Amino acid sequence: MFTPSLLNSPASFTPRSELIETIFRAISEQVDIPQAGTVNIAFLSDDEIQEFNNTHRGIDTTTDVLSFHYFEDFTELKREEIAGEIILSEAKILSQAEEYGNTPEAEFAKLLIHSTLHLLGYDHEDDEEYEEMHAEEQKIEKILLEKMGVAIK
Repeated sequence: MFTPSLLNSPASFTPRSELIETIFRAISEQVDIPQAGTVNIAFLSDDEIQEFNNTHRGIDTTTDVLSFHYFEDFTELKREEIAGEIILSEAKILSQAEEYGNTPEAEFAKLLIHSTLHLLGYDHEDDEEYEEMHAEEQKIEKILLEKMGVAIK
């Protein structure tokens, strides 16, 4: 299982460590890909995320979340080694929560699940990849509802 490291918190809500742990544990139990090392989780401004998006992906616009993995295989990583980073936009979490009828916590959970799967190599560039990734997301969301009472729409 990845070890989460929350580098900072947004001003509008506090991500519960139990929620993050539950998501990482559920992914480790559901996805048969080695998951070792630490994943940093950070919240940045839309301007900062837009700069990252432009620098690393060549897309000059803001986005809700970016995922960066530093290894193709996490098997041999030690707990303190950084496996990857997840960078989130508080502003996007709040606007998307309202748009989709989620709480900010549920929208954060949705993006954390999505971005962690990206770290593990899941993508959604075509319909087949989208369906596979979406099916994994739904499994994790169901576990999250059962264990934490967090419903994601």
